[in-house]
Amino acid sequence: MLEAEENIRFHEMFHIEGGNFTNAGAISSRVKKILKEAGFPGKIIRRTSIAAFEAEMNVICYANQGNLSLLIAPNFLKIVVKDEGIGIPDVKLAMREGYSTANEKIRELGFGAGMGLSNIRKNTDEMILTSRLGQGTHLEFIIYLDRQETQPPFE
Repeated sequence: MLEAEENIRFHEMFHIEGGNFTNAGAISSRVKKILKEAGFPGKIIRRTSIAAFEAEMNVICYANQGNLSLLIAPNFLKIVVKDEGIGIPDVKLAMREGYSTANEKIRELGFGAGMGLSNIRKNTDEMILTSRLGQGTHLEFIIYLDRQETQPPFE
């Protein structure tokens, strides 16, 4: 995705427990706090927080466990999420707004509307999603710090 990754200035990895709705949003809140304390612009923090929350919730809803890594470089923020779960049978279909495989329990909790992956895509500059059935999913996304004129659709 980027050849400049040797310039990573900060890296922290967070463990996500699948099915743990009690702590849902805790990791994306920690990411937001890190970015605020580092002095990033509000728009960058907002875009990153939205995408991190959606990625965190996908692990909680659909995987046994996973990790979310925050990497900060001089010109970009990168988040990598790897999970151990059932995988996504059709990644292209899963990217469509409104498409969801959420079960009734997830929907009763107010999640599973099928907007997670499309919200990640809308709030990031680059996104790569791969998945293997029975093994899990790998998601990477980048927000460039020098492209602040790129507005997310939620303004």
